Amino acid sequence: MAQTNQDSNNSVSPEIKAKFSTLVAPFFEDHYRDSCYPGLIFRQGKRKMLQINIPAKDFPALLVTKPAKDDDPELGKQRPEVPGHAEEIKNYIIEQARKGKPWILGTLTANVPADKITILELGRGICIVVIPRDVKLEITDGQHRKTAIQKLIESEESSLISDNVFPITLVLEDDIDQCRKDFGDMAQTKPLGKALLLSFGEIEGRVGITKNLVKQVKIFYDKTDKIQDSPRIQKKFIYTNNYITRSVSCAFTKNPDSELQDYDVESSSNALASCLNKFFFECSNTRYISETKVADLTIAELRKFKDECILGVSAGLEVLGRLLYFTYNKDSNYFDDAKVSQLAQLDWTRSNPIWENNLIRIDPNPKKPDKRYKLYTNANAVSGAVKALKDKLGWMENPSY
Repeated sequence: MAQTNQDSNNSVSPEIKAKFSTLVAPFFEDHYRDSCYPGLIFRQGKRKMLQINIPAKDFPALLVTKPAKDDDPELGKQRPEVPGHAEEIKNYIIEQARKGKPWILGTLTANVPADKITILELGRGICIVVIPRDVKLEITDGQHRKTAIQKLIESEESSLISDNVFPITLVLEDDIDQCRKDFGDMAQTKPLGKALLLSFGEIEGRVGITKNLVKQVKIFYDKTDKIQDSPRIQKKFIYTNNYITRSVSCAFTKNPDSELQDYDVESSSNALASCLNKFFFECSNTRYISETKVADLTIAELRKFKDECILGVSAGLEVLGRLLYFTYNKDSNYFDDAKVSQLAQLDWTRSNPIWENNLIRIDPNPKKPDKRYKLYTNANAVSGAVKALKDKLGWMENPSY
């Protein structure tokens, strides 16, 4: 039988544990006025480093950031803080913690001159790290995480993280130029795209609904890029996760950014999937692409669809989602079949004059005669297209809201 973590922990005899506690306790007692943490010593990139774990309550007093200001990188050790990012991290922790669900933040990196701290080496890379009261650890990587944790620990909801501990990689470095270079080196990681983040998102709200739709809606199945933010047409992808997610939010609330946290994933997915399959089958502009398996479609056919049909691009899906909102009854969780059929009978090609002066602008002097239509995807263009279609159909505001 495989040994569990608990079994492994219990394999250390009480006598050895007692001896270890007796050995370590005096170090903490001798430095009770300073901050003391068990640590691990390792070397990387020709420098000595430490790994320690810091309770959330120690963040305000121990960790500091020195971000650049006024766009001058010489004034700090990191880039200027991105407005709102720390708040997003804080809200992520709060939302998960309130629900009693798991959450995680990556290891922070800080630096401190080696002569400012004391390292009590116990052997085998194990040590006690003593940080005097007047010494600060300067964040090299993780300034937004640090700010989020500090704001939360100083708020009325500190109980959500007060028992949590956060790992810190401590670089023994006092050269500010090297610290800046360290930040630059760590910033080389390519940011994850929205589509990929959605693929790894929690199965709830609009993320959960989107994941189900990608499996249940024929035009999305095997034709949705789950990694890149722009569909890789050479791999026969028409859409991306984030295209669909915005349309999902619009269909239920008219707001493309709504998280739909209070919507049941399964029932909402089933209702919208049934609606979309009906729409894409009845719409003459999408039936072939929807009903044909991706293996039987050519890249040329998919490219032609995306070039000629509004529904082959993100803005078109958002327009569709906003219009489906006017067919939806929240109380019965039902999209009106008759109205969905009305939408399906519309001309969704770019040549339809109804898109002019909202989603489409006609270039009087196109470089390519077959590329006369220039697509606009901003919020005003989408809203204009929705209004034009709603007026054409004679639809009123959704009565269920």
